[in-house]
Amino acid sequence: VQLVESGGGLVQAGGSLRLDCAVSGFNLENYAIAWFRQSPGKEREGVSCLNKNDGTTYVVDSVKGRFSTPSDAAKNTVALQMNNLEPGDTAVYACAAMHVGALRTFGREWYLESPDYWGQGTQVTVSS
Repeated sequence: VQLVESGGGLVQAGGSLRLDCAVSGFNLENYAIAWFRQSPGKEREGVSCLNKNDGTTYVVDSVKGRFSTPSDAAKNTVALQMNNLEPGDTAVYACAAMHVGALRTFGREWYLESPDYWGQGTQVTVSS
C-alpha cells in the first residue's frame, strides 16, 4: 500500500499550488482519500476528504472557497487544489486513506476518524 504526495513547494501569498496523491496497492472503490496538514506547534488538521466513487466531498470551513478537490485528477490520484494561499496555510500536507464506511459514519466530522494508510507528506510554505 502506498500513498505518494507531490506538488508541494514555496509560493507567495495569494498564489496557488496543486497537490497530487497517487495511491497504489489498494482499491479506491473501498476508500476515500483525505488531506491533513500540520504545522509546528499546532495539532493536525483535516483539510478535505473525497470519495471518488460517489463524489462525496468535504472541505473544512477554514479553507472553504480556497481549497478544492478537482475531479480531473488521473485514475488512482486525488488532487488538492489550493488557491489564494495565505501564510497560515504553511504546513506539511499529507494524504491518507479512510474506509468509505467510516466516512459514511462520521460524515462532516470525518477528520475525527483515524485513517488506515498515510502518505509521507509534502511541505507547503507560503511567504508573505
